[in-house]
Order: sequence, then C-alpha cells, then structure tokens
Amino acid sequence: MNEADALDLVQNAIWTVIIASGPAVAAAMLVGVVIALFQAVTQIQEMTLTFIPKIVVILVAMTLTAPFIGGQIYAFTEQVYGRIESGF
Repeated sequence: MNEADALDLVQNAIWTVIIASGPAVAAAMLVGVVIALFQAVTQIQEMTLTFIPKIVVILVAMTLTAPFIGGQIYAFTEQVYGRIESGF
C-alpha cells in the first residue's frame, strides 16, 4: 500500500461517515431551527425543550434511512475487502 492508496481509503471512509450521518444530522438541525424559532417567538427559554423532539426525530430519521445507511457502509466494506483481496 502506498500513500495514494492510503489517502484514497481514508478519503472514502470520511465520505462514507459524512453520507451515513447526513440524514440524522439534517433532521436534528431542522428540528433545532424550528424549536429555536418557536422559543424566540414565544420567549420560552427552556434549555431542555429541544432534547426530546430532537431525540425522537433522530430515531425516526435513522429508522427510515437505515437501508440507505447500511448500503453505504456495505459498499465501503466491500471496497475495502476488495482492495485487501487484490493486494491494493
């Protein structure tokens, strides 16, 4: 394995993590913005108000996008095993 192969492997791993975590992060960010706007409009400044909705939305997002996330991780794993098998 040379430096280019290692760099390509790390780049693909980081990209897989970004793609796999994207739906949960996007859902949490959207809920956070909505709750922040609600708090700004109503002047309710309760810090714990954001936790339960975010947790619920993240669990729902992870449940709905689990096949996509699993497919991304599976594709990356197949790529890594293929490289190991062929000797990089």
